[in-house]
Amino acid sequence: MSRTAPAGLLARGRRVAADLGAADRAVYAAIAGTPTPELDSALRRLSRAADHSKISFAIAGVLALRPGPPREAAVLGVAAIAVASAGANLVGKALARRPRPDREGVGVPAARHVRMPTSASFPSGHTASAFAFATAVGTRLPWTAAPLGLLAAGVSYSRVHTGVHYPGDVAAGALLGMVAASAVGGVGRHLAARTAC
Repeated sequence: MSRTAPAGLLARGRRVAADLGAADRAVYAAIAGTPTPELDSALRRLSRAADHSKISFAIAGVLALRPGPPREAAVLGVAAIAVASAGANLVGKALARRPRPDREGVGVPAARHVRMPTSASFPSGHTASAFAFATAVGTRLPWTAAPLGLLAAGVSYSRVHTGVHYPGDVAAGALLGMVAASAVGGVGRHLAARTAC
């Protein structure tokens, strides 16, 4: 292999990344420029309610009141939030350091605004935590998978709609959340198997 091959691959990778970034910004701008007055208030409230995983913790609290699988699902869900949140906020944001969107410059309507976080934009911590909880609980309690998945998707979209994240940020957050839930579930199954022995 010639010495220019790795350099060529690296250059191609940078061009692909630039194209993806351009598409990401274009979708963000399209959402910002689409009038949705009937949705703005509801999505703003949803985005705020998801701060610090308040919605997920409330659901976990209700599930924890019932022994057996519901309580186990609550524990797994909260553990998955912890792993996903650490992955997004302590690792992902520190490595990527992507600036937040220019919400005013793109023209996101003021009626949608929530507080703009000071942390890096990539990945979305709200999304990572919401999908981690939904995936972990849904795996243990299959009847919750669809409603919790829809809730996580709503939280994710609300972060773009309110202008604090690009679509790529929430896509990465969703993937991170599902991976975190899978890891927590695997550890949980391993510990359960050891305890049964």
